Amino acid sequence: MKLEKLLEHVSYRCLQGTVDTEVKNVINDSRKVEDGSLFFCIRGAVTDGHRFVPDVVAKGARVLVVEEPVEAPQDVTVIQVDDTRYAMALISAAYFGYPANEMKIIGITGTKGKTTTTYMVKSILESAGYRVGLIGTIETIIGDEVIPAEHTTPESYTIQEYFRKMADAGCQIVVMEVSSQGLMLHRTAGIPFEIGIFTNIEPDHIGPAEHESFEDYMECKSRLFRQCRLGIVNADDEHLEQILKGHTCEVESFGLSEEAGVRAEDLHLVSKPGYLGIAYTAACGSDAGERFDVEIDIPGKFSVYNSLTAIAVCRHFKVAVEDIQNALRTAKVKGRVEMVKVSNDFTLMIDYAHNAMALKSLLTTLREYHPRRLVCLFGCGGNRSKLRRYEMGEVSGQLADLTIITSDNPRYEKPEDIIADIVTGIEKTDGKYIKITDRKEAIAYAIHHGEPGDVIVLAGKGHEDYQEIEGKHYPMDERVIIQEILEGR
Repeated sequence: MKLEKLLEHVSYRCLQGTVDTEVKNVINDSRKVEDGSLFFCIRGAVTDGHRFVPDVVAKGARVLVVEEPVEAPQDVTVIQVDDTRYAMALISAAYFGYPANEMKIIGITGTKGKTTTTYMVKSILESAGYRVGLIGTIETIIGDEVIPAEHTTPESYTIQEYFRKMADAGCQIVVMEVSSQGLMLHRTAGIPFEIGIFTNIEPDHIGPAEHESFEDYMECKSRLFRQCRLGIVNADDEHLEQILKGHTCEVESFGLSEEAGVRAEDLHLVSKPGYLGIAYTAACGSDAGERFDVEIDIPGKFSVYNSLTAIAVCRHFKVAVEDIQNALRTAKVKGRVEMVKVSNDFTLMIDYAHNAMALKSLLTTLREYHPRRLVCLFGCGGNRSKLRRYEMGEVSGQLADLTIITSDNPRYEKPEDIIADIVTGIEKTDGKYIKITDRKEAIAYAIHHGEPGDVIVLAGKGHEDYQEIEGKHYPMDERVIIQEILEGR
């Protein structure tokens, strides 16, 4: 493809060479450069791509996209831009032929609820006959192809590559999680979102490697609503005004309040042996003229919000009420309030709750079902904010009858040090706790000491099937661990 075509939506200066150059591929990994490549010099948290110029030129790179002048042979074209990440998003879209224009793209942002909502939307739309692609925290789904995820929102090149495959596979709609990091790092720049969704926001992802403040976190989330045609937002969130600041889209809302365009009424809990759910009446439109009953096989008020979001989206695709009802009744997500049958006496579930807000929401929800005891097992990730540890310890101490403190992904920290931080939080409460560093031993303790009527939550790992220790991923799937414990292994 001609470089000039790739740059058609990019503001740039050509420092040397010509935009009439042929480009064979576009690359941001210096190890993958080959003859005829365009290479993006990206400043990352660890390395600066500008340092690799001699290496990539030697491998045959013909075009360099840079933020500052570099020394390169005269036959190499050098394009200077303000932000190479932003340029990479626009150039990648051009390279793959703007595949997003061939489909309707739905982007979901928020502190929690993104993953479950994407699967609910996908489930409903597919039940109505649409072909739907998905990009999210757990995986990317393109037809029958399933690709495990490395990031909630992949790099822009990867997103455009997935879009191209989805369009070619006949997908009409793509539903994707849009993380604050993805927005901050311009991974979603240039995507013409048909619908942008805001689930909720609370302080999270704040620290040296993430966002510098809650205000920065909110500002990044808000960018989605300057990049979509229609925004569908949580009417009940106290930070909604900041999220919509400067928005350029039409706005609709969902929630429990009277102001919400799609709202839930007459909520009631559903509880059976091994089953916790919730049911309500959905009222749609300003006069609540359209009403229908909904039951979800996932407990809690947050499930109501997630399903309302999905209903609000799917009404724009003329989905029949019966399809919505059937899809929501069967929608399940790996690691999101995922029930695992281990006993006829008590309930055990796996959930991804890995911050104080999510854990508080989950435990508060489960309290409403009046368990004999609420048992919460969790750890915290290493090399992340210590505040999260104190807060999660305090939340579990306040809401659980017993907390089992264990290891999560310690990364480059000692698990015992992380556990000590959690204990600092839990000791602000009167909550009972025990410490069992080895996660398998901790899960075994929870199962073997389960009592009739208990609800046991394994929190933090969710869909993850590994444990990260000192830069390595070791296999750890809680479903496998549970099975091994039940078999006495």
